[in-house]
Amino acid sequence: MIMRKKELLFFTGTRADFGKLAPLAREAASEGFSVKFFVTGMHMLKKYGLTKREVSREKYAEISEYLNQRAGDPQDIVLCKTVDGFSDYISENKPDLVIIHGDRIEALAAAIVCATNNIRSAHIEGGEVSGTIDEALRHATSKLCTHHFVSSKRASFRLLKMGEANAQVYNIGSPELDVHAQEISISLLDVKKYYEIPFDEYGICLFHPVTTEQETMELQANFLFKALVESNKNFVVIYPNNDPGSELIDLCIGDLPQSRFRSIPSMRFHFFSKLLQCSSCIVGNSSAGVREAPFFGVSTINVGNRQANRSDSSSIINISAKELFDDPSIIKNVWNKRHQKCTDFGEGNASRKFIDILLTSQFWEWPLQKVYTEIDQ
Repeated sequence: MIMRKKELLFFTGTRADFGKLAPLAREAASEGFSVKFFVTGMHMLKKYGLTKREVSREKYAEISEYLNQRAGDPQDIVLCKTVDGFSDYISENKPDLVIIHGDRIEALAAAIVCATNNIRSAHIEGGEVSGTIDEALRHATSKLCTHHFVSSKRASFRLLKMGEANAQVYNIGSPELDVHAQEISISLLDVKKYYEIPFDEYGICLFHPVTTEQETMELQANFLFKALVESNKNFVVIYPNNDPGSELIDLCIGDLPQSRFRSIPSMRFHFFSKLLQCSSCIVGNSSAGVREAPFFGVSTINVGNRQANRSDSSSIINISAKELFDDPSIIKNVWNKRHQKCTDFGEGNASRKFIDILLTSQFWEWPLQKVYTEIDQ
């Protein structure tokens, strides 16, 4: 066991990655670790609900905020700004470990700063595939980080093939399932009241831009939302993230009939968990459709390439936006259809596994110098 409880810094840039990092941070704080958050990215933008306020509710943690972008900034500029701001923070604060999640441009920036300043870093959910630029950003982040906490056996094997050391790749499952596995005290009625959702039955739609498909995003969004309208079902639509192309999707959402669509900039994680658990289906290209929805047994219509090859759960239908537009009856066919719970990405105990690893001396003694490790073919 480690002799001194360490200082952990959780780096968060979106509502989505915070939902995965928060369970780990809470467990760490309960074990006596010093916990801090560095908050940037979409959290800081009014358009996306100023979700930095969600982070500020974690009263056990010290929180630092950094505005890293203006509306319309391209990803390379956001990368530069984030490196600059996080580097300034790191020059004044020397955490023992920085915990980074996923495939966003901010995550890559954090990994760059840690690698070039000899600071230990842990990548959450590396080794995933998605078929877009996000996948390349995720792999690049993995190669810069010193430790890896993955969510599946397949993700672990991909990192080993990338030359990461087997001793530093830990399969703990997906952390957000820890929250979903708990009995949530808030009721669906409370969620509907808080977000002014008037429907008894509803589906959820989350459709994000794909940066490598910007020239077709408007057409894809038009096909998708016209299919939802033609289905004659009610939907809660959550606005997309702030990648290039999001403004085109926003325009399509703005044109939806308010009688059957409730559009929301963002949702608190526990509220979203209850909403998803009780939904009739989820449509779009969010990881929630291939991760959380199968965990609840909720049907998913996964649209396009953003989550390509990420999950093969029987509850998921993979389809293009044009195919859905041509046959919107697909929505009716999956509506309220329940499936067996899928645990391919864990059973809801990732946080405990994470802390048990951090409590070993071996974790902290691993050298910071990265070495490519061959695996048997």
